[in-house]
Amino acid sequence: MGGLRPVGLPCVSVVVRLAGQRYAAGVCNLYGSTREDAIQKYWRPRNSVAWPGGFVGPRKPGAFLRRANDDPSYSRELVIGRWGLIPWFSKTADIKYATNNARSEELAQKASFKLPWARGQRCIIPADWFDEPNWESGKNEWWRFRRADGDPWGLAGIWATWTDKASGEIHESYTMLTANADAHPLMRRMHKPDPKLGPDDQDKRSVISIEQADVDQWLAGTVSEALQLLKVPPVEIIAAGPSSR
Repeated sequence: MGGLRPVGLPCVSVVVRLAGQRYAAGVCNLYGSTREDAIQKYWRPRNSVAWPGGFVGPRKPGAFLRRANDDPSYSRELVIGRWGLIPWFSKTADIKYATNNARSEELAQKASFKLPWARGQRCIIPADWFDEPNWESGKNEWWRFRRADGDPWGLAGIWATWTDKASGEIHESYTMLTANADAHPLMRRMHKPDPKLGPDDQDKRSVISIEQADVDQWLAGTVSEALQLLKVPPVEIIAAGPSSR
């Protein structure tokens, strides 16, 4: 397929243990967070947080970039937060339901996401790679997705700040946005098909890549301008293949 090449990275298991918990590596549930030196090179935030990068699973810390809260003009800041957005109405920071992914088509309606979306609380999630499950053989085979140009991904997300009313502790969090990929020549091949649905009704999903030329529009533009960027990455920029055989 044009623009694709196998990543060829060995993987001894499809389950990764992070800080004592186990996560299935798929459905946008595992990615490799970019180290801070590369984040500084590609996105130039105004601050430093000494982020080492590495595996990130749901409810675990990850790095993201946003428009700086205290800058009345415009600058970018790097933040460490929980991958899994904590809604403003939550009574605890340790929410159990999944908020690490959000369908971009539902942002304005979903209770957990509609307020940060309306406020323009958009972010970039730097990622060296992300994993997706391929079920074409009848069983799961994990595929790893990198950029064909060797740069890190800048994945679209939204962020929120939640404050514990009892302790005053502030929690930063974020979610990764997805778009329908039924028409995409590569991403439509990922994820387990639902046997109850026809081939044209599967709602296959993909992450959304914000290209360097569009970063300012994504972080500082209007909601209408941000909507223009909610697209599946073109197949030509993707380098993907099985990460284990």
